[in-house]
Amino acid sequence: MIKLKINNIEIEAEEGSTILEAAQKNNIQIPTLCYLKDITGTGACRVCQVEVKGARNLCAACIYPVSEGMEVFTNSQKALEARKGVVELILSNHSKNCLQCIRNNNCELQRLAQQVGVREDAYKGEKTKPTYDDASTGIVRDTSKCVLCGRCVATCEKIQGLGVLNYINRGFKTSVGPVFDLSMKDVNCMQCGQCVNACPVGALHEKEAIHDVIKALNDPTKHVIVQTAPAIRAGLGEEFGLPVGTKVTGRMVTALKLCGFDRVYDTNYGADLTIMEEGTEFIQRVKTGGKLPMITSCSPGWIKYCEYEYPDLLDHLSSCKSPHMMFGAILKSYYAKEKGIDPKDIYVVSIMPCVAKKGEISKPENVSEGMQDVDAVLTTRECGRLIKMFGINFVDLVDSEFDQDMFGEYSGAGVIFGTSGGVMEAALRTVADVLEKKDLKDIEYHAVRGVEGLKEATLEIAGMEIHVAIAHSMSIAKPLLEEIRRGESKYHFIEIMGCPGGCINGGGMPYVSAQLKNKGFDYKAKRAQALYDEDVEMPVRKSHENKQIQQLYANFLGEPCSELAHHLLHTHYSKKERFEKDH
Repeated sequence: MIKLKINNIEIEAEEGSTILEAAQKNNIQIPTLCYLKDITGTGACRVCQVEVKGARNLCAACIYPVSEGMEVFTNSQKALEARKGVVELILSNHSKNCLQCIRNNNCELQRLAQQVGVREDAYKGEKTKPTYDDASTGIVRDTSKCVLCGRCVATCEKIQGLGVLNYINRGFKTSVGPVFDLSMKDVNCMQCGQCVNACPVGALHEKEAIHDVIKALNDPTKHVIVQTAPAIRAGLGEEFGLPVGTKVTGRMVTALKLCGFDRVYDTNYGADLTIMEEGTEFIQRVKTGGKLPMITSCSPGWIKYCEYEYPDLLDHLSSCKSPHMMFGAILKSYYAKEKGIDPKDIYVVSIMPCVAKKGEISKPENVSEGMQDVDAVLTTRECGRLIKMFGINFVDLVDSEFDQDMFGEYSGAGVIFGTSGGVMEAALRTVADVLEKKDLKDIEYHAVRGVEGLKEATLEIAGMEIHVAIAHSMSIAKPLLEEIRRGESKYHFIEIMGCPGGCINGGGMPYVSAQLKNKGFDYKAKRAQALYDEDVEMPVRKSHENKQIQQLYANFLGEPCSELAHHLLHTHYSKKERFEKDH
């Protein structure tokens, strides 16, 4: 530890740390824009400039190392004026249509301008020629709002190892986008949305489907059903100012019923159904010498990555559709039949933590007889905007339950799908019971839990050693995939999620401010804990013990992986070109 002064206050800091890190650990705020802890640290934007006694020029606090006896001034007149000047220059090339922007009132540049006291256009003149790209299924890119912070560039490279986004051109013509300024739909973007979460402004955002849903809700010929993914209950409250990790299941259901949906169901039912199919598929592969390791298929971002980057490993993927797609298929077959409704008149809306789900619903492999299993996907953020649009006071709502007819029951195993390791744990609860042929009581697999890093475990099940691994984000998954490609993998079953921490940190979840992230606030663990808490509270904690799932098989599907189940609940994959051939 070394001693230094910041604003005449003596503090201690670790040797090798930066001025920004030292300040944050001592509750001294220095504004930033380009900096994201563990992602970027380039000093590019110069918003965090501070005055260091004896230094010739102002220093960027995010990259300048501390030293013994250093004296730093974060709020000297020189630092404050320079900081304001930098923000004014950034705004001079910004579109500034704040009232129409999707990030209005939740924009880091907006807050920064207010903080440093920008009240007028200091610099007026020509702006860089913008690119507006809304051709992809999930992500919109608007460079007129880009501040060239580089956070999306670093996120795509460090988290997913793809580098889809980068700087284009030089000087005044500099912008950020895919190679040759191609559309996001024409390159190997997995549409995970992590770049959207990293963007401090509205330069990257999800493609909205709110008005499509409102139109369906107001169409008297449509029977509109909504389903909510497990992670939504752990994040939606943040859209209404509630603390991170607040579980809002009951209020969420009430709000959606007030919006006018004909049925409000939980995708956890679809998660239980997925375990029945995926668990059975895994057991069949183990017993018949099928392709191992088997890899989970619920994350459409991961699936897209595999189709682009590892098409030779596609036969390792489970053929199961993701939970919300399975549920959609059941709603438009079994439910439609039982209720006497034409499937074409059923409109299924999925509230998802994921941007990639928007593209998943229209994949050719997932369209049967010209009909999609799911008609629209709203992110958690969009769900929040829909509820606000309908004038619903979310915070003060009373709790209500999901509709109970046919699909109201779900297990704790379904709930934990929303966090990294949850799919694996849910599958093991069922697979172990089936292979051991008994009702096992020890069902919490703590070795596969956690929101950081690669996790692996070796389990003794029915006299067999089962090796499993859990990876979230492609930078963590890639070494596992390379082992499989080389024929060196020891694993039987691998869970891969596209987003770090799993769905609780999906590209469509509420924005967490860079200020909180930079302080090391573990928002992923908070959200994950909300799901584990609900799992413990559930009377049924194994998917195969869900009585309504049992009824579905008895009355309609027959048995897991039956011919009808394969037709409705399974899919296939195909190699995708990394860049469109026309280019």
